[in-house]
Amino acid sequence: MELPLFSLCFLFSISFIAHATVPPSSTFKYVNEGEFGEYISEYGPDYRPLPLGTSPFQLMFYNTTPNAYTLALRMGTVRSESLMRWVWEANRGNSVRENATLSLGEDGNLVLADADGRVAWQTNTANKGVVGLQLLSNGNMVLRDSKGKYIWQSFDSPTDTLLVGQSLRVGGVTRLVSRASQQENSDGAYSLVMESKRLVMYYKSPNSPKPYLYYTFDTRQDRLQNATLKWYPDPYDNSASEVTLDLSSGGWAVNARPKFNATLSFLRIGIDGNLRIYSYNNKVDYMAWDVSFNLFSRDGFPESECQLPERCGKFGLCEDSQCVACPLPSGLLGWSKNCEPVKPPACGSKDFYYYKLEGVDHSMSKYARGSVVKEDDCGKKCSSDCKCTGYFYNKETSKCTIAYDLQTLTRVSNSTHVGYIKAPKR
Repeated sequence: MELPLFSLCFLFSISFIAHATVPPSSTFKYVNEGEFGEYISEYGPDYRPLPLGTSPFQLMFYNTTPNAYTLALRMGTVRSESLMRWVWEANRGNSVRENATLSLGEDGNLVLADADGRVAWQTNTANKGVVGLQLLSNGNMVLRDSKGKYIWQSFDSPTDTLLVGQSLRVGGVTRLVSRASQQENSDGAYSLVMESKRLVMYYKSPNSPKPYLYYTFDTRQDRLQNATLKWYPDPYDNSASEVTLDLSSGGWAVNARPKFNATLSFLRIGIDGNLRIYSYNNKVDYMAWDVSFNLFSRDGFPESECQLPERCGKFGLCEDSQCVACPLPSGLLGWSKNCEPVKPPACGSKDFYYYKLEGVDHSMSKYARGSVVKEDDCGKKCSSDCKCTGYFYNKETSKCTIAYDLQTLTRVSNSTHVGYIKAPKR
């Protein structure tokens, strides 16, 4: 049976698109070797620039521990003499070594391979019509086809950062996860999560069985489809602008107002659990960065720094965003970074007691869901769980919170908020 000419043309075009290859001039293979860059970057790393950049963004290999490299995009210019910051990473928690390679072959798959050939990361775009890789002026790195359609884009895979125009979205990535530490580039303890009807922040403490809420944005009536970082010119001041995290259900979650054109901004959940907006002014020669928004701030708006679970380290009493005391069984002592709770009794031991703190909340108390029980029953729950280090009770609401790590306690004016800290009998 003969096929009509139209059908033959259609089949030919489908075959052509599926087998389109990257032109030889657009293929590459970069090796992680050679001299390191000399300018100061976030986390104090060694780094090697790759020949792919669009000011102020450039693709790099960097490491903060020897011979453990991340492929990342860096933001900033040499001219500004300001710290340069990392805004996207391909292989967090899955580092590569010296002589690792980044390659784009004729099949259109972008591949990061370790020196031994192990594939650490890839875009999975082989034979999908990719004809080239491009880094856009907004920091989005894209693989495109011959018609300009994006087959893959870095904006679809954020780690701890959203650039302007980037989203958390249903069907894609719905959370940002903090970095573990300045030195360790793996997933940390904090996350910003877009749930079905709300945007929330979670913390996984060292001993807690699961992450708990430490901040909740206003709950929405409609389902959330996306949360997108956007930039707007200020309608009242030509020299200023607004940067907001807009919610598909209406309104915004965060709002910053830099005093310059801040299209080069990003939102990040930090190592400390704070949520900040950084804005970059590419027209100045120094002090180019402005932290234009802190969710947890010294002035307590929108929320106090005391609500950050690790604000006072392993243990401390926080007031007005400052660590003011080390609350030990002997009383409130002067706080220092060495403040630690008394060593808890061994599991199975009944040889312990509780000392009481009045007018305090745990970082779980305000937002996390507790149980509604009598105060004595709250104490029994902690006593029956050898991993419980203390419990916190609101006498007005009968809310009981069990803590597996004490960390930062917040002083509150209401004496009906009480805490009981487990301590071994002498």
